[in-house]
Amino acid sequence: MIEIKNLSKSYGSVHAVIDLNLIVPRGELFCFLGPNGAGKTTTIKMLTGLVHPDAGSVRLCGFDLAREPLAARRLLGYIPDLPFLYERLTPPEFLEFVGDLYGVDRNRVNQACDEELTRFGLADHRRALVGDLSHGMRQRLIYVATFLHDPQILCIDEPLVGLDPYTIRMIKDLLKAKARSGVTVFLTTHILAVAEEIADRVGILSRGRLVALGPIDELKKRHDIKGDLESVFLMLTADDYGLPVSPGKENAAPCIP
Repeated sequence: MIEIKNLSKSYGSVHAVIDLNLIVPRGELFCFLGPNGAGKTTTIKMLTGLVHPDAGSVRLCGFDLAREPLAARRLLGYIPDLPFLYERLTPPEFLEFVGDLYGVDRNRVNQACDEELTRFGLADHRRALVGDLSHGMRQRLIYVATFLHDPQILCIDEPLVGLDPYTIRMIKDLLKAKARSGVTVFLTTHILAVAEEIADRVGILSRGRLVALGPIDELKKRHDIKGDLESVFLMLTADDYGLPVSPGKENAAPCIP
């Protein structure tokens, strides 16, 4: 599980994340939403240890990320919005490299090369260089590599950007299956329809602050909205876009239990 307490981060005068408190339990598929610049990617980078917070703490499966970084990161799988892959390696060579980083048994790596590359439609490209693969194929490969060490927590920043419909369906089904197996999935997305389809709960970030948290149906009820998630999102983040708040919602309180 993920435990975030009083997490804050600023870049000069810009307050990217402000006093964030959040618990994502084991086996939950959680979608973190917000406009551009709201603080979503900064939050994920703090969860993965790539950015150090100014204040607050992060615990991953009980391990304090600041005090026990190696133990915490062993349980974590991270896919950024622009993942880096070594382009002069073949897919099996890249998986061997990642497996060595995490101390994965070579037999497990070989099994992934045989089974997972086939499942992700990459078996016919085993001899190709990563740099010659299409964007969608590279995205599939990074998922294979990320799952190689059986992480208990997945942090994924914009998982479906630039993918074809087949790969999008595959990734959505895969993330739902991972959550059902007990893996905690924390992802950001701008595609609200995807969040509405797969999320157990959503959190909405606005100007660095968490302004809504809960199952989508509950958020609609709290704000008396009969529309979809997009309606809730636009109402709560209208100020980010310089838009007027919907009539009767001017004094709406953040809907955090």
